[in-house]
Amino acid sequence: MPLTSTNGRAHSHRKPLEPGPPLAGSREILAREAFIKMLYLERKRAERSGRNFILMLLECDRLLNVENGPEAFTEVLGALARSTRDTDITGWYKDGSVVGVIFTELGVDIEGKAIINALLSKVTNALSKTLTIKDIHHISISFHVYPEDWTADGPSGGIDASLYNDLLHGVRPQRASLVVKRLMDVVGSALALLLASPLMAAIAILIKLTSKGPVLFRQARLGQYGQKFTFLKFRSMYSNNDPTVHREYVEKFIAGDGCVQIASQISYKLTADPRVTPIGRFLRKTSLDEVPQFVNVLKGEMSLVGPRPPIPYETARYNTWHRARLLAAKPGITGLWQVEGRSRVKFNDMVRLDLRYAQVWSIWLDIKILLRTPVAVFSGNGAQ
Repeated sequence: MPLTSTNGRAHSHRKPLEPGPPLAGSREILAREAFIKMLYLERKRAERSGRNFILMLLECDRLLNVENGPEAFTEVLGALARSTRDTDITGWYKDGSVVGVIFTELGVDIEGKAIINALLSKVTNALSKTLTIKDIHHISISFHVYPEDWTADGPSGGIDASLYNDLLHGVRPQRASLVVKRLMDVVGSALALLLASPLMAAIAILIKLTSKGPVLFRQARLGQYGQKFTFLKFRSMYSNNDPTVHREYVEKFIAGDGCVQIASQISYKLTADPRVTPIGRFLRKTSLDEVPQFVNVLKGEMSLVGPRPPIPYETARYNTWHRARLLAAKPGITGLWQVEGRSRVKFNDMVRLDLRYAQVWSIWLDIKILLRTPVAVFSGNGAQ
């Protein structure tokens, strides 16, 4: 019985069903705002307890567009009431089209596929007792396990955005503001590449003259929603170096034990790295190694302002709540972390700065960060 998700949509001018009192024979379902809040709270509980939950989404818009659709939808809600526990949470994930069910308290290290198959069978049987086969084919069901299974290569296929509806659709910037941000990225990166081209040529020559290897360093990084892209920098290390040093540093940094004392300051960065070339130290100190990232910005993989994109093996060490920084905003060359502390900031505080940036984002905030970035760079505070 095909109950998998589909991109098909029926076109209609029907008025969406409004959240309201329970329909006949069904359990009351939460209004969208209340349900999304419960999804957020359940994520927080899972982060603290380590107990997984599953979000089931039923796309019913096609069903509601057919004859007798509203009556059939009433039966759907009744079937859900019979196949879910009192502790499970049912509500509108999208008003008038998608119903969500949060199956809570499923335990630690659950076998996701086994539980999903059991839930699908249970819900399907309940629907089959009240709906026709034709009506059932108008429903699409998908399951989403929280937290997702991440490996050393990051999230497989990207982050499951359905689990973070509140982050993506809660306080969302207006489309016009996003267009302006992208315009700033395109114009700013193009101008930067044009004006910096003589300097970039000089840096390329110095790199080739002082060490063997390519001019550019290419590395897989994770962008927004966990999508991989090729991150560009001027090479500041000797070729064929051992990444173990950085991996060990990352583990300590994320765990909160990656600091060194420099004069009267505490620095959370890898210092005295033997892999860095002499010219590389200068490039890192002045952040000139970052200039090729304007190409990433021009291609739309990054923005001028945003969180720094992590290496996949970094995210394997993330706590569950850290992962939200990959949803918060498109990664950037500079951001709140760079202008408010850089390597003097612990990892948890860096993540909080990334999330705060997304929550209060505006074009004016981006402009202020861009204006403050040269001061942070030339002061050398925390340059990497």
